[in-house]
Order: sequence, then C-alpha cells, then structure tokens
Amino acid sequence: MHSTAQTVQTAQTTQTEDTAQLYLDLMKKVLANTIYEDPPIPATWAPAEQYDELNRRLGVDWPSVAHTMIGIRRLENVESCVKTVLADGVPGDFIETGVWRGGTCIFLRAILKAYGVTDRRVWVADSFQGMPRADATTHEGDRELATDQYNAFLATDLPTVRGNFERYGLLDEQVSFLPGWFKDTLPTAPIDRLSVLRLDSDLYESTWDTLVHLYPKLSPGGFVIVDDYHIPVCREAVHDWRDEFGVTDPIEDIDGLGAFWRRGA
Repeated sequence: MHSTAQTVQTAQTTQTEDTAQLYLDLMKKVLANTIYEDPPIPATWAPAEQYDELNRRLGVDWPSVAHTMIGIRRLENVESCVKTVLADGVPGDFIETGVWRGGTCIFLRAILKAYGVTDRRVWVADSFQGMPRADATTHEGDRELATDQYNAFLATDLPTVRGNFERYGLLDEQVSFLPGWFKDTLPTAPIDRLSVLRLDSDLYESTWDTLVHLYPKLSPGGFVIVDDYHIPVCREAVHDWRDEFGVTDPIEDIDGLGAFWRRGA
C-alpha cells in the first residue's frame, strides 16, 4: 500500500508535469500564432490571403506576425524528440540551423525551462541576413531555387531574434547565437556535443555543410530533424551525405514536408 506521503508526492509530480505541458501547449499556439490568427504573406505554393487553420498547422504558409513558420505539427515533433533525449539521458545541446524569427529555438529553450534543465544549451545558427545569393559557383539546384529573391521577407536580423527571445522571458546564458554563413561558422562552432540537430536551411550547400560539420557531434540516440526534406535539393543533399558517410538509420516522415531520424550507435 502507498503511504499518504507517497500519494501526495505522486499527485504533486503529476500536477507539475501537467503544468509543464500546459505551458508548452500554449507556447506552440503563441509561436505559430494560432491564437490571434495573423494573415499569411501570399506565396505561389500557398496563395491564400486569409488565415487558414490547416495551413498553419502544417506550416505551409508564411505568417505575417508569428515567430515560426514550421506549424504546429513540426513543433510537436521537436517536442517529442527533445522529451525523448531528456528521458533517455542522451547528452548534448540543441541547435537549429536557419532560424528565421527564432520561434523554434525559443520553443527549444521553453522546453528546457519547463522541465528545469539547466545543463544544456540552445544554439541559434543563422546568417541573420537572409539566404545566400546564388552565383556561378553555387550548386545548380540552389541556383534554380534562388531563395535569396525572398530575402525581403526571410531576412531577420540578430537584434530582432534576440528581442523575440526576450518577449518570452527566455533570453539567458543557456542561449547562444552563431551569426554568419554556415560554411564559416559551423566548422569552428564551440559545441562539444549535440542531442538534437534541426536543419531549416532549404539549400543543398547549407544542408551539406550542416551535416558534415555537426553530425559528428551528435550523440548516439540523438535526433536529426530536416524541416525542408520536401524540397528536392535539400533531400538530395541529405541522401548524398548519407551515402557518402554510410548513415543508414531509417528516415521517418513528420507531416509530408519535414522528416527526421534517430542516430544509432
């Protein structure tokens, strides 16, 4: 039989877990702005000018106000991966490469806050000046994609991203920024070990650079999340890299757009 003290302790633990989950569920809604339902910026693949709940859940629109564009479903995937590495004791920090307004990294920091984790860091890696301009030396697929044409919308400077962290009360010593092009910053990034590596950079070269320089730091049992797996050049880079380095861990779909895998031994 359980003693009264054990019963009370169990109830308190359950209440703490419930409160943490309420906080994280609210963070997802606020970061994706499913609460105030800001209208999207029309794009060729999502021409709607009015808020659409399904588009926002799947992260296929470009929000005019929200701090993330990855949608609720991919935020839930981030949450699941982080909770798994915390529960399993997989060592290492978290990083996102390509952060836009910072929403996903803010959510990563919120998860650590919710569970009182103080020995892990969130790394925020971005050029903070938009997508790189394609030229004659750039991968052919990246030249065709020409994502730099959208920099008026995509480029978010570092002070703005830092300010967004501050809005949530989550800018502290457990958040570190890596400003600059990935080819320049990632090879010498002062990161010892990672447990979650999230890529959101669209391009072949950015995807390749991230995997080459950061995957060796990913602990066994850690996760790789590829937000733009549906984009052909990104998917091509992932598979070219996996083939070259002999990575065979099975890739799992998230929502028809993003994908992820868990690192084996």
